[in-house]
Amino acid sequence: MENKLVTVAIHTFERAQILKTILESEGIEVYIHNVNQIQPVVSAGVRVRIKESDLPHALRIIEDMKWFEEPEKEETKKVKTKIILIPVDFSDYSLRACEIGINHAGNAGAEVVLLHAYFSPFFPSAIPMADSLVYQAGESEVMVDIRKRVDSDMEKLMQQLNRRIKSGDLPKVKISQEMREGIPEEEIITYAKEVQPDLIVMGTRGKSKKEADLIGSVSGEVIEVAKVPVLVVPEQVPFNSIGKTKNIAFATSFNQQDLLMFDRFMGIIKGYDVHIHLFNISTSKDEWNEIRLTGVREYFKKQYPAASISHTVLADGDLLLAVERFVREKNIDIIAISTYRRNFLARIFNPSIARKMLFHTDTPLLVMHN
Repeated sequence: MENKLVTVAIHTFERAQILKTILESEGIEVYIHNVNQIQPVVSAGVRVRIKESDLPHALRIIEDMKWFEEPEKEETKKVKTKIILIPVDFSDYSLRACEIGINHAGNAGAEVVLLHAYFSPFFPSAIPMADSLVYQAGESEVMVDIRKRVDSDMEKLMQQLNRRIKSGDLPKVKISQEMREGIPEEEIITYAKEVQPDLIVMGTRGKSKKEADLIGSVSGEVIEVAKVPVLVVPEQVPFNSIGKTKNIAFATSFNQQDLLMFDRFMGIIKGYDVHIHLFNISTSKDEWNEIRLTGVREYFKKQYPAASISHTVLADGDLLLAVERFVREKNIDIIAISTYRRNFLARIFNPSIARKMLFHTDTPLLVMHN
């Protein structure tokens, strides 16, 4: 490699001099160019040049110099607004989701976004040419009617919630609305990617009404795909605030991801006086034992000494039946569980534990992604 000079960085005069000093202390010969000879301290665009043979060594040094990066100015730092996203379809169970979501936003200091996605009728494209004008006019009228109806429904919901906030029945939080045209589950997932809410709160039907709709459920698809935590609230849930719950169960598989998810879980329930029940997510003797579950509990108690934590080992046999017995015996108000990303076919033919539990219990489910 020839010892020709190459530019390794371009800085102000002051920072170029700092970099020059650092590189020379490592035995690298440095030249600085483009300096204002009259007022060197105000020079900008000063080139720091070195011999080409020293380039690999210099790049390693610069890469390790994290402190040399431009510090973020205090006034430019932006604090991310906490957002609780509540998809609504104006049903009774989505109203209960609004109550729980708004109460949680009040506890977390967050804003609320009500999202409604409305699905437009699909018209086949194979239309006789003579009918095209009639088709376009008809489609336009249908779309206008649909939008008027959903706008009216959203306005009524907003008025109802604002009345309850004004009366003190719900906490004073900022509520905004978002309307999207498209397939509900797709629009919810897309919007969640855009705004990155801290939590999605969704209402869903009771288990007796949804078992036949395992694949097509909006809430089922959202918990599988959304990267943010999702709280799914069945329509018959007896409380309208997480603050009124007493027992929350956290499913664990004894792996490292569960430790990270537990930290995220604790952030969500911060400020609530609840007892946390750890339980094993598998009833296979090969995958768990009481010693391991006890060890996980002790780790969590050491990391979160103020938290009230106990553990339960589920009985052998069918996991879902074991969970239902556990929920009844311990009076569990919410089940928290992590789920893993999987491709679409796997989701259809081998639904995740979280999705199965969603369709086999009337207990609210808090789902977090690893």
